[in-house]
Amino acid sequence: MASNFSSVPILDYSLVSDPNRRPEFIRDLQNALVNVGFLYLSNPPVAREDIDAVIDYAPKVFDIPQESKEKIRMINSPHFFGYSRFGAELTKGKVDQREQYDFGTQYGENGWKPGDPEYLKLWGPPQWPDEELVPGFRDTYSRYIAQVNQLSSDFIKLVAEALNLPPDTFDRFVNGPNGVQHRAKVVKYPVPEDDSSDQGVGPHYDGGFLTFLLQASPHRGLQVQNLAGDWIDAPPIPYTFVVNIGKALEKVTQGLTVATSHQVLSPAKGSTPRYSIPFFQMLTQDVVIGDNVLEISPEILKLKESRPSVHSDSVNYAEYGKYPAGQVALIGRVKSHPDVAERHYPDLFKQFFPEGLPAHGFAY
Repeated sequence: MASNFSSVPILDYSLVSDPNRRPEFIRDLQNALVNVGFLYLSNPPVAREDIDAVIDYAPKVFDIPQESKEKIRMINSPHFFGYSRFGAELTKGKVDQREQYDFGTQYGENGWKPGDPEYLKLWGPPQWPDEELVPGFRDTYSRYIAQVNQLSSDFIKLVAEALNLPPDTFDRFVNGPNGVQHRAKVVKYPVPEDDSSDQGVGPHYDGGFLTFLLQASPHRGLQVQNLAGDWIDAPPIPYTFVVNIGKALEKVTQGLTVATSHQVLSPAKGSTPRYSIPFFQMLTQDVVIGDNVLEISPEILKLKESRPSVHSDSVNYAEYGKYPAGQVALIGRVKSHPDVAERHYPDLFKQFFPEGLPAHGFAY
């Protein structure tokens, strides 16, 4: 039986280009995918000067005047892009103590028209802070997420290799006919004002394929739940990404790759705010994951049999079995940001919030 993990493995991306050591990387990646669901990726192909720059910008975008942040509140965007106030969401019934901006990769004008599925409205232009208040942020952040986007495209091919699948296996999920708009955030976890809660964000899974997280300050706080239910620290390591498996990838690989529950603790009292910059690899909108489960060789599939049974504090993404990925994403957005849904998706809002607008959204 495979042993439970007590730390998150570190994989060196530079080994991919070394013919002698690439098999070592693929072997370690297979173990991380099947038995952990998380890994650190060192030496990623993202310019260090851009990593340094977005880390430097992270506190600055939150230090602009509150009225300037309110001008780009998410409620203005049918694409759920923009600023979210502190404490706007709940996870497992508790307030998530974070403030955040949602952005996305480059995408043209949204072509949705009445009669089309509503989830097609999800893609479109992000809202950006005023250039005069944070000069250069938009260009720097756009350049950064373009590099992480390319990394995500290359990395999912390595995932296929680690599972003994053709390199183009995942193309139909992440490179649809209309492209894919991936999502990204800049998140601030402030120091709590009292001892009532240390929940930066509560236990959850990510919903898409892969997440690439840049921990943008030296604080501990990210924790990963191992298969026995114990919480394992994943502290920041400079110039690495924390990569984790989303529920869609778990579903499409018949549970061979494992989505792992994780949470973020608020910074300790007397500390300073924690910042993070996650990138979420999303799916083409019309694919139904439940109808596209991959055929995997029996000798690879049986690797999951040696994995201990999973104990998790997180909720599941059951919708992937029956709805298009775009609809799953839209449902998640509606639950998280009911004020946005009330304005831009009134029918779905009424379906999920028949009693009217709640005080908080439900992040997971």
